[in-house]
Amino acid sequence: MALRNAISIGRRRANPVLHTSAAIFATSKTPSHFQRSFPFQQTNPAFRHSIRAIQDTTLNPVTPNKDEEKKQDYDQNWKIKMLYDGDCPLCMREVNMLRERDKKYGAIKFVDIGSEDYSPEENQGLDYNTVMGKIHAILADGTVVTNVEAFRKLYEAVGLGWVYAITKFEPVATVAEAVYGVWAKYRLQITGRPPIEEILASRRKKVKCVMTANLAKCKDSKSLRNDQDV
Repeated sequence: MALRNAISIGRRRANPVLHTSAAIFATSKTPSHFQRSFPFQQTNPAFRHSIRAIQDTTLNPVTPNKDEEKKQDYDQNWKIKMLYDGDCPLCMREVNMLRERDKKYGAIKFVDIGSEDYSPEENQGLDYNTVMGKIHAILADGTVVTNVEAFRKLYEAVGLGWVYAITKFEPVATVAEAVYGVWAKYRLQITGRPPIEEILASRRKKVKCVMTANLAKCKDSKSLRNDQDV
């Protein structure tokens, strides 16, 4: 027995660090051990909040909205802007075809000139009446192209440039421009729509009604505020 104790004492003296560490881990639980080792954790709330923030970030990472990212990239990276008449049924067939094709390329920004949000200032000063006369497209550098050239640029943007490639050469170019000119001149009648004068008059009436309604709402809001002040 005395010999065993002597050997034990000798081992502790030979390697006291190992003996002390073994004793701590044998007699202490890990959480309480760390609490004793880091007493400032209990008295420093900022430390606890920092640990919780790190845990929350790891467990619940913030994922970006893919739709918003896609829209942002799309709005910034377009190569050509297509101004189209959203009320023209035949025009919309081509627009829908190009839009479907453009899902792969993301090169075309489609702008409906009939929308209430349409702004000539954002589209090289092209107003509704001007764009209704013939197709317009705007390149990323601000260049405005019209008629057959506009279609050629739009088709090239989605990998279909071969469709209109022949229209670059004479006499096909002249014939294509003439054919499109006839279509542009009579497309309203062909699609069963009223003349441009009636469409413009209807738009002016609609705009006036919208402005009048907004003015009435503003007046009502102002009266309401005055009544509340009283």
